[in-house]
Amino acid sequence: MTTPDPSTAPLSSFLGGWTRAQTGPAGSPAEPEAAGPRPEETGPGTPAGSRDPDLPDDREDPDGALRLPADEDHVIEVADPRDFADDAGPQYEDEDFDDEDPADERPAAPTPPTPTGEAATPRSPASPGSPPTPADSREPVSSSASPSAAPSPSPSADEPPADAQPAVVDPEADLPPLESFTDRFTDRELTWLDFNERVLEQAEDPELPLLERAWFLAIFSSNLDEFYMVRVAGLMRRIKAGITPVRASGLDAHQVLAAVTERAKALTARQAALFQEEIRPGLAEHNIEILSWDELAPEQAERLTRYFRHQIFPVLTPLAVDPSHPFPYISGLSLNLAVLLRNPRSGKEHFARIKVPDSLPRFVTVPGRELNAKDKRAGAALIPLEVVIARHLDHLFPGMDILEHHLFRVTRNENLEVEEDDAENLLTAMEKELEKRRFGAVVRLEVEDTISSFVRRYLVRALGLREDDVFSLPAPLDLTSLNQVHDLDVPDLKYPRFVPVTAAGLAAHESSSAPDVFAAMREHEVLLHHPYDSFSTSVQEFVSQAAADPKVLAIKQTLYRTSGDSPIVDALIEAAEAGKQVVAIVEIKARFDEEANISWARKLERAGVHVVYGMVGLKTHCKLLLVVRQEADGLRRYCHVGTGNYHPKTARGYEDLGLLTCDRDVAQDMTTLFNQLSGYAPRARFRRLLVAPRTVRDGLIERIDREIEARRAGRPAWIRIKVNSIVDEATIDALYRASRAGVEVDIVVRGICGLRAGVEGLSDNIRVRSILGRYLEHSRVFAFCNDGDTELFIGSADLMHRNLDRRVEALVRITDPAMVAELEWLVTHAASPQVSSWWLEPDGTWTRHVRDAEGNRLEDIQTTLMARARSRVKGRG
Repeated sequence: MTTPDPSTAPLSSFLGGWTRAQTGPAGSPAEPEAAGPRPEETGPGTPAGSRDPDLPDDREDPDGALRLPADEDHVIEVADPRDFADDAGPQYEDEDFDDEDPADERPAAPTPPTPTGEAATPRSPASPGSPPTPADSREPVSSSASPSAAPSPSPSADEPPADAQPAVVDPEADLPPLESFTDRFTDRELTWLDFNERVLEQAEDPELPLLERAWFLAIFSSNLDEFYMVRVAGLMRRIKAGITPVRASGLDAHQVLAAVTERAKALTARQAALFQEEIRPGLAEHNIEILSWDELAPEQAERLTRYFRHQIFPVLTPLAVDPSHPFPYISGLSLNLAVLLRNPRSGKEHFARIKVPDSLPRFVTVPGRELNAKDKRAGAALIPLEVVIARHLDHLFPGMDILEHHLFRVTRNENLEVEEDDAENLLTAMEKELEKRRFGAVVRLEVEDTISSFVRRYLVRALGLREDDVFSLPAPLDLTSLNQVHDLDVPDLKYPRFVPVTAAGLAAHESSSAPDVFAAMREHEVLLHHPYDSFSTSVQEFVSQAAADPKVLAIKQTLYRTSGDSPIVDALIEAAEAGKQVVAIVEIKARFDEEANISWARKLERAGVHVVYGMVGLKTHCKLLLVVRQEADGLRRYCHVGTGNYHPKTARGYEDLGLLTCDRDVAQDMTTLFNQLSGYAPRARFRRLLVAPRTVRDGLIERIDREIEARRAGRPAWIRIKVNSIVDEATIDALYRASRAGVEVDIVVRGICGLRAGVEGLSDNIRVRSILGRYLEHSRVFAFCNDGDTELFIGSADLMHRNLDRRVEALVRITDPAMVAELEWLVTHAASPQVSSWWLEPDGTWTRHVRDAEGNRLEDIQTTLMARARSRVKGRG
């Protein structure tokens, strides 16, 4: 069944008259329209577990079940009057390119450089003038509800207590005004390139398994492709339109584009050199060879010619260019051969283009390749598909002289622009826009470095580009295809295999088949940490059991990215076909997954699922699942709140967190939020959730301000954050204010970071670390000292304009003390000097710290977490 068109639900109905913090020219929040706290928020004035004393409590049992009289007809959702009271009154490889709005751009000019390098001495608590290192050795006690027990502490004898902080009367008295630091924001595009350079540094690490290094090269290329398709395309479009205001970094679009071009070319040249000089020869040493045609034996060349005639030639379509054949359309990211021909009869030269078919594998297995006589290890001999095609051009142009041929590749603007307010049907509008995306403007041209100047100039003119838009690289182009090489079955050249285990909070209820998720949730909340905790025996099993359980009446779920063959989608279909009320909030605007999402959304609709396509003006990015179950003592609602997508495949490669709970406050919060997403629910107060675009930014800044006040009063104060990206100027300025007040701030960020760390007078007390590894760090954690009673949230929101202003996001407050301790340890330990990571230096550069002063490899936190997960299995054995 299809729900009414979302264009009928105005954005104002969700915002509910709220006014978000505005950002002025200096990036600081504007004054609120009215004084006083917002009652809808979970704020400092709303303590954990607080209740409205004027409302009766007779419908709630201690176990959180909502009860109805046995003879009363009831509906699936049980309303709570507290939610309808009037009030007085925002992460990916991988999601960094979902919007190219310039509002996301902030940034910075460098301070005088600080010496950096791998051997740089980490800042320590004893270093004069530097902030103390977080007490990462403080670790939590184990709990059945937490994923695992943290390692026991081993503090140094002379290390001060973690909470020991001297009273400070006014640490900001002698500091210049915050606004005087005009270079306090770094440019979004340039700091994203910093992130991709860290990916490249992973590929450069000689101690990583060789096929994993090749995999990081593929990720680097894929990341850069998407960056050009969205972010650089947006810069070019604004320049063309004459919209080039100075950004928060002090740079305009022209300057940013010039800097991006220079940096991107340097990085791709470095990537190409790494592949040619280390990865390719290293693979050959391990019997995995990527060959040229000249390296083939005669019999191998003959067999490949037969393969060409039967498997490749029928798929090819040569396209000539002449007065009757205009320059052909070149699809984005496709590989193409530019061929220069001469007619021997007339002597005229002609240009033709051949698309390398993406329906065939990029690397062709060379038949008859014998194993090295001295090395019988399994391997492979591969040859690029374009090399085979180029060798047989005479089959495609019989009677013509082949003068030259060169590989090239184009990148197009693939940003979608849908006027949702004017669209009568968002689904139809998206389908039309997807058709138009194929023909976006070309923003980059990659060519082989052997290309002739004539053919290069011809392509530049034909595609409407500038010379600056051309990347000249050694063959092979498009190293994303190294994923095919990584898929080879050579375990010795890959990370050791890791099998996720059942979460600690579910293991006690695990039978020979699967854990009873409902029984576990009735006993206690369950913290999930993927991929260490299995997604299939937790979230996936939760949905599957709900679909099959005759006591389940309703399932509501948000879906941002998943797959059409996903067991999650299959379970929702099974539930709908069984007569359950099933609602799926599907975000069909999830970048580069739009077509897939439309396809499986229609599949859900055909099965009877109520599919809602998000809200006008907002992307639904929160990760929520609500199950309503009829039990002997009444209706009970079971919930999952997560940081990652409901995608079983990416759950094996993304680090994410989740909470399974049947807590009544969370359940009522989620019921209200789902009703707001699918209908016209009244404004309501959330108890354990912060929800963007209404309360996330303000809620986090209020907590930052609370830490500032505590520090000024001489009480313990600290802030610990783990996110994918941080670029929101208002939040960054709040963190600067905290640092200037003496609050210790630790930030672990995977990708974009618009904040500057360790700058004297600005961010002396802020430390920023970045961790990249086997798994993509994707979870978001926000922790605050709160006068020693740690307040901690997890959820879907990064600290970006798009997450805080243009998306529906949800953070949930964690209340179980063991879980809070576990998550606090996770962020604190990740930021500690004992863990391998990149450090953001005061001059804006990133330094990789992978060895200690004695040259020993530092701890890899992902390896530690895998070992802890394995130990839980052994402990149960």
